[in-house]
Amino acid sequence: MADFDVFNGDADGICSLVQLRLAEPREATLVTGVKRKIDLLSGVDAKSGDRVCVLDVSMKTNGAQLRRILEAGADVFYADHHMPGDIPAHAGLDAHIDTSPETCTALIVDQYLGGAHRLWAVTAAFGDNFPKAARATAASLEVSEDQLASLERLGILINYNGYGASLEDLYFAPDDLFARLVPFASPFDFLAEAPEVFDVLDAGYASDMAHAENARVLKETEEIQVRLLPDAAASRRVGGVYGNALAQAHPGRAHAILTDKGDGGYVVSVRAPLSNREGAGELCASFETGGGRSAAGGINHLAEADVEKFVHAFTDRYAS
Repeated sequence: MADFDVFNGDADGICSLVQLRLAEPREATLVTGVKRKIDLLSGVDAKSGDRVCVLDVSMKTNGAQLRRILEAGADVFYADHHMPGDIPAHAGLDAHIDTSPETCTALIVDQYLGGAHRLWAVTAAFGDNFPKAARATAASLEVSEDQLASLERLGILINYNGYGASLEDLYFAPDDLFARLVPFASPFDFLAEAPEVFDVLDAGYASDMAHAENARVLKETEEIQVRLLPDAAASRRVGGVYGNALAQAHPGRAHAILTDKGDGGYVVSVRAPLSNREGAGELCASFETGGGRSAAGGINHLAEADVEKFVHAFTDRYAS
């Protein structure tokens, strides 16, 4: 029997797996990648009797591969908060899917585990741009404001580390970062005993966010803003978390960040307004290579010829 742990390379995917492996330790083949690599089940060669755990990975994108794995006789535990498409009715599938606009995969896992490692779920929720849900979840714990601020910063940095066009853009490969986190029952223990990881990411984040502040504004109103980042590793690393930061600073405004890929196209990150966390994934899914969830979406390749079309669609969706 073989075990596979398949997870998104951002804070939500990593912290979801940290919770599960603290509660249910097992040796497994890790299957992950940069945040935007979501066709992860294609890399799983599971057979009858194998166990596959899938976290924060679009079931809709991986539907055919999921069916292949189930038909091979493997058991699949699947937790996610993205639009799933058709969920297979199969005895081997244990699906925990919740597309509510105020939840993330780590919070779904937290509920599954009965809050066994809740501080990691709070960290993930902060990182995945759910500060309200993070604080609500932390209310059941004895955590000070200073401690909450530490969890928020750590979550943002873990999330930041997942963005990039390739692993070479990242400071830590997601499987490596998971391995560095999972020995610690609490994120506070991690921060105290492995500060060098935090320090590397914190310095990189500060530098890349300063770079992003120079992004060109393509369109701006009270309700929307579209920004363009140049072709650079810093842009690829910061595009998504910069969108999160803008959403927090302007909760009534929708944001779109276009990052120049240098090949005649753009990577797009969309954040719905915090005051109305709807429509981002649906909007992005109307473009080839696009998708996401209600509060946040992305397009892996937007052709230069389609930029105007995207800006119009974005404006129509979020401007009154």
